[in-house]
Amino acid sequence: MALRAVAFDMDGVLIDSEKVYRMCWLKNGLSIGIPENEMSKICDRMAGGTKKTNAHVMKEKMGEDFDYLAFRQRTVDMVEAYMNEHGVELKHGVIETLKTLKARGIKMAVATSTDRERAEDKLVRSGLLPYFDDVICGDEIERGKPYPDIYLKACEKLGTKPEETVGVEDSINGVTASHDAGLYTLMVIDLIQPDEETKKKADRISNDIFELTELFED
Repeated sequence: MALRAVAFDMDGVLIDSEKVYRMCWLKNGLSIGIPENEMSKICDRMAGGTKKTNAHVMKEKMGEDFDYLAFRQRTVDMVEAYMNEHGVELKHGVIETLKTLKARGIKMAVATSTDRERAEDKLVRSGLLPYFDDVICGDEIERGKPYPDIYLKACEKLGTKPEETVGVEDSINGVTASHDAGLYTLMVIDLIQPDEETKKKADRISNDIFELTELFED
């Protein structure tokens, strides 16, 4: 069956924000006594996840009484302050890729774990919002990544079947969500290298998002 649409993760795929989140998570982790090398491994596990799944990861480290939501909010505030000062930076090749797909009539959506207010703010500030037919956000999905729900919702919004749709991800949780939803899954490497299980779930792994356009060549 021919591919007709793409559902993109946002942070680390479209917007070069994962490095900012990582910097802030590490700094916040140090403030409560977690060494950077340990916090970096925790970040790999949390990337693309939900508040609930990420709370579980942090409580494994800090204990069941750990106030993850307060810890998370401090990180979010640090990220927002950084982006307000430095702007929202795009990943390399994103504009060229979106323009090429748009010209070929490919339907496109964003499928992000970020809540709608912050997601739309980033997409507007980066100039990306007009490229997309729809945006599906984490606060609108009962079960977030690594569950497949957000990608199934994206297909519903785009009017395509999962097997007609490409899911583009940079995290292990995201690849699992896209794969389990039945999408053709492209992992574009950002900060996280794929483990063996992720290599099995991803249909294609690349360092360059523009390779996505090859899937829609005539």
